Amino acid sequence: MKLKNKEGSQMRITICLIGVVIVAGLLLVPVPLKAHHAFSAAFDENKPLNLQGKVTKVELVNPHSWLWIDVTGSDGKVTNWGVEGGPPVNLFRNGITKTSLPVGTEIKVFAYQAKSGESKCVGVFVEYLDSGARREAATGACCRSREAA
Repeated sequence: MKLKNKEGSQMRITICLIGVVIVAGLLLVPVPLKAHHAFSAAFDENKPLNLQGKVTKVELVNPHSWLWIDVTGSDGKVTNWGVEGGPPVNLFRNGITKTSLPVGTEIKVFAYQAKSGESKCVGVFVEYLDSGARREAATGACCRSREAA
């Protein structure tokens, strides 16, 4: 007659449960990497922009903030440009907030145009025209070493 090893069975059950919990945890963790676009996928580094205009809207939202500015072209036509920036926490650290950049503020943006041809770009620097202060608007390898002409 064989005796069952109660301690060995308990240990196997515990190890199996730990394994199930680890696998379930890994399956539940979202992997946002595919959703995040690369700079080169959305913006054209061969199309630098220097935009000057008045702020019409500031959206400090994750994962990327947006500034909207009215830019008057040489033909007198006003175009509302969307300027993608870094996450809010990075903009705050760089001195860009809704308080420091209220609607109506005149700014200059150094950026790269969207490949789609839309009036959108990724901002590298924002320059306040009243003070000349310049703030970094983008984060990461996409724009750190680039500065629009």
